Amino acid sequence: MAELPKNDIADLALAQQGKARIEWADRSMSVLRQIRDRFAVERPFEGVKIAACMHVTTETANLMRALAAGGAQLALAASNPLSTQDDTAAALVAEYGISTFARNGVDRDGYYAHINAALDGAPHYVFDDGCDLVNTLHTTRTEVLPSVRGGCEETTTGVIRLRQMSKDGALRFPMVAVNDTDTKHMFDNRYGTGQSTLDAIFRATNTLLAGKTVVVAGYGYCGRGVSSRAKGLGANVVVTEIDPTKALDAAMDGFRVLPMIEAAAIGDVFITVTGNRDVLRREHFEAMKDGAIFANSGHFDIEIDIKALTELAVAGPRRVRHQTDEYMTADGRRLLLLAEGRLVNLGAAEGHPAAVMDMSFADQALTAEWLTKNWQSLAPGVHDVPIEIDKEVARLKLETMGLAIDVLTPAQEEYLNSWEHGS
Repeated sequence: MAELPKNDIADLALAQQGKARIEWADRSMSVLRQIRDRFAVERPFEGVKIAACMHVTTETANLMRALAAGGAQLALAASNPLSTQDDTAAALVAEYGISTFARNGVDRDGYYAHINAALDGAPHYVFDDGCDLVNTLHTTRTEVLPSVRGGCEETTTGVIRLRQMSKDGALRFPMVAVNDTDTKHMFDNRYGTGQSTLDAIFRATNTLLAGKTVVVAGYGYCGRGVSSRAKGLGANVVVTEIDPTKALDAAMDGFRVLPMIEAAAIGDVFITVTGNRDVLRREHFEAMKDGAIFANSGHFDIEIDIKALTELAVAGPRRVRHQTDEYMTADGRRLLLLAEGRLVNLGAAEGHPAAVMDMSFADQALTAEWLTKNWQSLAPGVHDVPIEIDKEVARLKLETMGLAIDVLTPAQEEYLNSWEHGS
């Protein structure tokens, strides 16, 4: 048996099961598969070392396969303890020879130990889901910084953190905001988060949404997706916002808009998708109904104030169902927290459908290729993905769906590129 790459995973015996699931996801990732086939021929990452901190799922595994086909030497750490699929981690190590540091349910110390293990190889490029790997590089692992040429960030939360780092002059290398491509945030955030969040709530609680009041905190692309899916299932949707434009957008889309303190008293299910902290707090828990369910679909477990919930409760948490913890208040109300307040669609379910992640990871793969060719011309800071990459991913996705679009005639193209034509 060939020597295995460095790893820290739960059980190598799960590798065959993981491989079957990775191959199943691959069936729905036709764009990434085309890119992998080209990478295998052209080898754009020959001699390149990449460290990634991402959700260790079957879809991520297919991104790793594409990069490895292109010659990359990879080290993958998990970006969320509850999202790690142990069988996927085992397959990455045993079947695909990719160094992986991920165990489902690992504690905080183990989480950072895995990030540090991924950085031990002094990578040339870094991929992040939430900016924890980049933050570690700039705080406790600064000796690795000289080897890093650039990287990619795939989450809204991570891009917010990176932009603040850049504003403060702290970011030491170029990072590309893959999250901000249209084929990522318009589809992954809206359709992926919308479906997978509700899927997780159903798996955890088996609740019926029809006729219930669902409160969605945040009306960005993720909030739009969750709200529209909940409405489609017959729920009465209330949106809370801090941004007047987004609140107006929600109202124009037909949703009731309220402050959270008012929504707290009428909601049956609460879903946070803001990227900010303490969105659900003690005053909200005190106003909630018996049996209220709350879940977070933002990246970090800070949107629901679990400390305040614990202090308010006289009993609990008590695990009553899959990833469902019950907290009992002094007046006998039972409040139900899903996935420990972590990213619910990966903590209580399997995350986004592979067909959606196909576009996100195609963006990531092509951006990585572009970055290896252009990193020397990029200043430290946050950079946008070239629009050509975004359009190419959309074009390839349409092609794999059997769809075609129109092409400009020469006269149309000339008109659009001229200022001389009048009305």
